[in-house]
Amino acid sequence: APALAHHGITAMKHMHTKTYGERDDTPLEHAVDEHWDEGKDLLKHLPKKEGQGDTFFPELKDAIFCGHLVTDLDSIAGAIGAANLYGGVPARASEINTETEFALEHWGLPLPPPVEDLLKEKPDRSVCLVDFQQQSQLNKAIPMGNIVGVIDHHALQSNTIVTEKPIFVDIRPWGCMSSIIAHNYATMGVFLPKNIAGLLLSAILSDTLNLRSPTTTAWDERIVSMLVQYVGVEDVNELAAKQFRAKSHALSLMTPYALVNGDMKQFKFTNDAAGATYTVAYSVVETTDAAASLARTHEILPELRAVKANAPADAPVDAVFLAVVDIVNLDSTLLVCGRIEGSLAVAAYGGKLEDDGCVIKMPGLVSRKKDFVPALTKAVREGWTPPEEAVSDHEQRDLKRSRSMADVAQGDVVVDYSEEPSGKLVRRDSVNYAAADGAKAGQGA
Repeated sequence: APALAHHGITAMKHMHTKTYGERDDTPLEHAVDEHWDEGKDLLKHLPKKEGQGDTFFPELKDAIFCGHLVTDLDSIAGAIGAANLYGGVPARASEINTETEFALEHWGLPLPPPVEDLLKEKPDRSVCLVDFQQQSQLNKAIPMGNIVGVIDHHALQSNTIVTEKPIFVDIRPWGCMSSIIAHNYATMGVFLPKNIAGLLLSAILSDTLNLRSPTTTAWDERIVSMLVQYVGVEDVNELAAKQFRAKSHALSLMTPYALVNGDMKQFKFTNDAAGATYTVAYSVVETTDAAASLARTHEILPELRAVKANAPADAPVDAVFLAVVDIVNLDSTLLVCGRIEGSLAVAAYGGKLEDDGCVIKMPGLVSRKKDFVPALTKAVREGWTPPEEAVSDHEQRDLKRSRSMADVAQGDVVVDYSEEPSGKLVRRDSVNYAAADGAKAGQGA
């Protein structure tokens, strides 16, 4: 149809390409099509040649742009995009996941160096944080006094960084930090290299679950439409499917330790009435094959308990969760590793514990930022406190007697190169510590 001639993505979706499943029209295609003209208007502000446009933010000039620990695609894409925009250098806070590796390779971009290496060369170098502002997610190599900026899309909570002087801040309630960076290129009239534009696009698709997450805003949709046109992506659905397949395939090969620690963030929640603050570690596994991940629940639970057991005495962790997010059906299942977790999960999400108290279903909830964490904040603020017996066991830290902490993963975490050249994080001399086998667990510890 002539009306579709200028809508390349709309034309593509009528070619019956099915990349995710049997569906006539995806929200991703619909969003790109609906915001096509708005994206085209934004596109007019992007310079056509390198060297056109300039930024004047002297506080960010030559700064290191670095994301959070447990590095994800948005933190890497944002670091690369912001460093190019503001005249700095990108860095990574930790090792990357397979989705990020796929995106960097797909768009032909190098992996940023570790932030420790850059600060070792110049210890007083300025740092701009991207995709976070919580102290618990800050690489220890970054001195608080070096921080000159924050570009983020998360809520400000009790553990936010503290600075001695005013800093550059760009925090917006959008679904992805890379959307903010791409928008800044357009509004500031700065040339955006096509490969960086592609990486920003991949990050937005990842963070917003193909624009289906409840965190998605109209601005995320406009920016995706702009980037699709700018980069010339013929089938954005296929791009999204490829990177999610790369992520899901890797999950099946990951050890339980890697699954639990691969995307874990810590949050603090305060009950003012009780005068108590609780630290919760929250892991997320996003996958197109939720059943495969849930089939490994018995392997994952001991690793969740190990997070509490191995937490430093001066920074204890009160509860640990792992949510398996089904990005096809848009619902989640929460793995529950003890009595404290079970009590808090029911208070926050409702429903009932299933499979011997090890899981709780969370239909329609998929976002840690918008769904999981706010519910915990509300539950604690409204008076939730840990069950007394569980607190007693936890404070004693007696793993043999505490039913809440039974079946804890033991052994040192090492890199095993026996199965693949790149190595896998495994526990050396690991033993499956069943609750009924306490004596054996004590010998293997």
